[in-house]
Amino acid sequence: MKILSGIQPSGQLHIGNYFGMMKTMISQMESSELYVFIVDLHAMTSVHDRYRLEAGTLEAAADFLALGLDPERCIFWVQSDVPEVCELTWILSTIAPMGLIERCHSYKDKVANGIEPSHGLFSYPVLMAADILLYQANQVPVGQDQKQHLEVARDLAQKFNHLFGETFVVPEPAISQTTALVPGLDGRKMSKSYDNTIPIFLEGKGLKKKVMAIATDATPVEDPKDPDKCNLFAMLKLFATPERLQEVRDLYVGGGAAYGYIKLELLDLISYHFAEARKKKAEYLADPAMLREILKRGADKARAKAMVTLDLVRERVGLKY
Repeated sequence: MKILSGIQPSGQLHIGNYFGMMKTMISQMESSELYVFIVDLHAMTSVHDRYRLEAGTLEAAADFLALGLDPERCIFWVQSDVPEVCELTWILSTIAPMGLIERCHSYKDKVANGIEPSHGLFSYPVLMAADILLYQANQVPVGQDQKQHLEVARDLAQKFNHLFGETFVVPEPAISQTTALVPGLDGRKMSKSYDNTIPIFLEGKGLKKKVMAIATDATPVEDPKDPDKCNLFAMLKLFATPERLQEVRDLYVGGGAAYGYIKLELLDLISYHFAEARKKKAEYLADPAMLREILKRGADKARAKAMVTLDLVRERVGLKY
């Protein structure tokens, strides 16, 4: 089983990234052929600052390694270090129906939230399809908001196979029902685009400010509340033990749930959960040469896999003569 997913280095990674994809990927190292990459080409649709992109790429690598990813038990690389993905993107774009790409809601959502419209932003799903198909991935862990893009990859794989013969594995999505949509501070999906995130490695006063800003309603403490409609409770579910979660649920339903105290409890849980990883991240960032070497070794392994697929694709379409 080949499992693949990538993450953008366009800002501080947040707990939505962690529970939505990173934790799942790290847990697959023992049982699967795991592919994890940093999608710097995708990030260029919104990041137009050289130094921010460079620093963000190294920081994303440090984040993954600090959280437990072992580069010896997976293939871990930076997207742009495998140029074959760009060639496959073009080949797929020549068979991608305009209507299919126009229906993708992510482009409209991002433009509505202030990202400048561009061809790269519009054709983002084709590059994502190339990322997946190039490595013949069977399964792709994605958030609910990315499921449509995976459907594009499936459609393009099936169309290519129909036109040119069996070439690509048709990938399947892997969406955890409990973490498919991690809420942000305002109740919408946690996303850097919405500026509603809690960064994984934030600590101290900065972390407290974020947690205390989680939106809640004005229901009095003594009144019953519906935990399943509460943004704060949804975040608590990510960190609390089942026993403690049941106790808090009982407070919601029976009356007595004080949002302020629950936020302070969540603050402690987040801080404790990532404490060890924070130390490891600092160690990785202190040695950027080591990070680059890890990523280079990963890129060499990824490129060897990619070239096998691209050679087959070139033969199928007539680019090898």
